[in-house]
Amino acid sequence: MKLNQLKNRPGSTHTPKLLGRGIGSGLGKTSGRGVKGQKARTGVSINGFEGGQMPMYRRIPKRGFTSLARKDYAVVNVGRIQAAIDSGDLKGDKINAEALMNAGLVRRELDGVRLLGSGVLKAKLSIEVDGATKSALAAVEKAGGTVTIIPAQQHQPGPKERKKKAAK
Repeated sequence: MKLNQLKNRPGSTHTPKLLGRGIGSGLGKTSGRGVKGQKARTGVSINGFEGGQMPMYRRIPKRGFTSLARKDYAVVNVGRIQAAIDSGDLKGDKINAEALMNAGLVRRELDGVRLLGSGVLKAKLSIEVDGATKSALAAVEKAGGTVTIIPAQQHQPGPKERKKKAAK
């Protein structure tokens, strides 16, 4: 095999459509784009526009909302904790958010750490987290350990609440 004998496998390349090459080609004049106007131009999209009809996103009823006060927890499963203990990444019987970050099980603490119950835990541990599922609590207690849930931080009043309080 020589460099001048190399070529693509059959069927791997396609010849591009030749556009705008006369009326007889079938793809002349408007090149398959219909008539002139905004849609015939490149780089233009009219997403959601339905020709003056009420668009779908306005016809369908909206439900629910995303709470601004929602907590975003870093999650860790009991199975991953056991795997980190087995590999030697996690040492000691007292585990908290800092120990989990040092072991690489949690990247950031975010609004706290939440313990989930997927996997099996064999080690007797004392775990301190901001939240835990029932299955996680059961898994830790079955192994002979304890889970301490850290109480949530007290609510800090916002600017509107401070104004109301000052007005009274």
